[in-house]
Amino acid sequence: MQVLRRLPPANHPDLLVGTSSFDDAGVFRIDEHTALVQTLDFFPPLVDDPFVFGQIAAANALSDVYAMGGVPLTAMNIVGFPDKELSSDVLVDILRGGAERVQAAGAVVVGGHSVRDTEIKFGLSVTGRIDPKRIITNAAAKPGDRLVLTKPIGSGVLTSACKKGAINEQDLAGAVAVMIHLNRSGCDAMVDVGVIAATDITGFGLVGHAFEMADAAGVTVEIDAASVPLMDRVLELAGDGFLTRAHKGTLDHLGDRLMATNVDPLLVKVLCDAQTSGGLLICVAPERTDDLIGSLKQNDAPACAVIGEVTTGGPHAVRLT
Repeated sequence: MQVLRRLPPANHPDLLVGTSSFDDAGVFRIDEHTALVQTLDFFPPLVDDPFVFGQIAAANALSDVYAMGGVPLTAMNIVGFPDKELSSDVLVDILRGGAERVQAAGAVVVGGHSVRDTEIKFGLSVTGRIDPKRIITNAAAKPGDRLVLTKPIGSGVLTSACKKGAINEQDLAGAVAVMIHLNRSGCDAMVDVGVIAATDITGFGLVGHAFEMADAAGVTVEIDAASVPLMDRVLELAGDGFLTRAHKGTLDHLGDRLMATNVDPLLVKVLCDAQTSGGLLICVAPERTDDLIGSLKQNDAPACAVIGEVTTGGPHAVRLT
């Protein structure tokens, strides 16, 4: 974010969403009825199973298109792989996992690029389609909107604990199921209800992405911390020190723009911690909240929790209560 602010903005009459609001994906208009949604994401393995890692990485990349209300069309693999240290069978399984999620999204893998690397990295560049008049953006939150979250928080804590041997792969199964779940369910519900503001929760954590939303729209996001759904054992393991480094970066970046009132400091850290393939944070008008919750349940979203509201902008961009 700090780097992007120092670069000249891209200007083009058909660039409908660029980098200025730090949105989830770029949107480029093709004609009156069609625009492209484009995004890219990749990272090192979070789990030992290469097929599952491929699924998680693909679901994470596809999520940015869903957060904008788009439909994924094509995907291209991005791979870093230590081919002298590992069998190509590992890479085949990673790519198979990614392709499985792309196919589940109704999209198609059309190619990609690989480089030799000292560690595995995998992700996707995804292109989707959207109606230019129905773009969902992180910059459209309005005072009075309710905040709805579609997946529980805690993947960063649980994957960190698993990497360090505090829990095993079986204990991680619940988090894996959440991470490979496509945000298509949340996207379909948003489009059904006519939502215009949302973002997905990934590397900056719930608080960090809520801040991006508040900053882009000039509002304050108020979150009832006790209402945020958490994965099993997250607070216990966070208390044992299994947090990613990202929570410190988010806290440092927000500084006094974050206020937490009567909230356990450990829970604040968890809500700032990085998530992988997290849920959608949706802003919905109060009168449409029940409709959104009903649609999320019908679409089998992992969670459908009302966790706060949007208020008029003030000295704090994010308030935890």
